[in-house]
Amino acid sequence: MAMKWIGKVAGGLLGALALGPIGAALGVLLGHQFDEEDPQPFAGTPEELSAIGDLFFRATFRVMGYLAKADGRVSEQEISAARAVMHELHLHELQVQQAIACYTDGKSPGFDFTAEVTALARACQGRPDLTRVFLEIQVRAALAGGNLDGPARPLLGWMARVLGISGLEYAHIEAVTRIQRGGFRPGGAGVAPPPQRGLDEAYRVLETSAAASDEEVVKAYRRALHRHHPDKLKANGLPESMMAHAKQRTQQIIEAYELIRERRGIR
Repeated sequence: MAMKWIGKVAGGLLGALALGPIGAALGVLLGHQFDEEDPQPFAGTPEELSAIGDLFFRATFRVMGYLAKADGRVSEQEISAARAVMHELHLHELQVQQAIACYTDGKSPGFDFTAEVTALARACQGRPDLTRVFLEIQVRAALAGGNLDGPARPLLGWMARVLGISGLEYAHIEAVTRIQRGGFRPGGAGVAPPPQRGLDEAYRVLETSAAASDEEVVKAYRRALHRHHPDKLKANGLPESMMAHAKQRTQQIIEAYELIRERRGIR
């Protein structure tokens, strides 16, 4: 019972950043739901979680390098995509150096892609939300680097299967990543998408549809938020260096739900 406040605090902060005072109240409410619904807030000893985090970090950039080199050469666009991921994750200077070293390892002829992915799958067994984040980051880099052309798509599909991610879930990850890259920010700055397109994208972010009832939409929102909640991911071994990704996805989910809620009049 002592840890039942984490979700409320994190939810309030994320909601305030995304939507202001109303978002803060909404975030606290959903954080409360996270606190009450998560039956296993911590999954492993600190040493186990640290080992998972270290492996996750190394594998992230090694695999990213391997995918970039899979067609025989690494383009400037792919290098820029990897750099952009490092920047968006807010890595500090030492972490950037480590990420570059891992990326270089992944490009090397002797890199064992199969062994790397298999080791990650084994370490993350029973932690499906971690493997999902890993695949989200890989798809994000591959889309920016070459729009999944060439061998990247089949390699990502194979990796998804090894990590226990279904074809349907992989397709959703790609769709949501494309929406994120396209600037889906109904509550943010920039040029807003056409109203209907923005609403359709919001439903896809929550893995539901316009045909769903209000209750089903709320459940889909809670499920999506729970899956990507930074505290839950951290408790299962996601390294601090990857938290920015989790927060970005959480904000995307909050914004998608807020758009749907307003259009439907959900209170």
